[in-house]
Amino acid sequence: MTENKEIEVMQSVYDKNDEVAAQINSSLTESGIYAFNVMGAPGAGKTTSLINIIKRLKDVTSYVIEGDIEADFDTKTLQSLGVKAIQINTGGACHLDSPLIGNAVEELSIKDGVLFIENIGNLVCPAEFMIGEHAKMLISTVTEGSDKPYKYPLAFEKADIIILNKCDLIPYIDFDEDFFMKGVRALNKTAPVVKVSGKTGEGFDQVVSWIMEKVSL
Repeated sequence: MTENKEIEVMQSVYDKNDEVAAQINSSLTESGIYAFNVMGAPGAGKTTSLINIIKRLKDVTSYVIEGDIEADFDTKTLQSLGVKAIQINTGGACHLDSPLIGNAVEELSIKDGVLFIENIGNLVCPAEFMIGEHAKMLISTVTEGSDKPYKYPLAFEKADIIILNKCDLIPYIDFDEDFFMKGVRALNKTAPVVKVSGKTGEGFDQVVSWIMEKVSL
């Protein structure tokens, strides 16, 4: 008869990732780089939001690490606009981890500026892993529905800023802003929630002001 044994796992599976993330964060800080982990569902307008933000970041060098399962369309778009961007394809993994970011940072050879790390389109896994960032930027949209804070609480709980995109569509859809904000504030009392439109550019000046406050700390 086989005897069953309990094995106590003393080390978290996240420990190695967090250790590398801390090293990346320290290295970026020493290089004068402030990094944002940009999270959001597929189609939330992460890249469009970054383009709007970067255009308004005057006298600040912006770098982008683009994370996708496959393809490099967004990276090529950013590079065509003169942004120093690099692609990471995970080949199936639903989030970026810190070793992947460490390799990309080394390849970019960045110094003095702002680094945006556009994570895989997903409202679950990216919120669970530190990747060397100084702040988490969550992009949500009115077209996703007002129930997202209730269905995906961790992303909203950990966000340092929440950008509510596609607000130009509010007159045409069923979006309960009060219900959305009630869900957000139940999880996160302090993160600013900024209403923007990736199409018109409305609201991004406020986002950039918040970024500059962070960068200048």
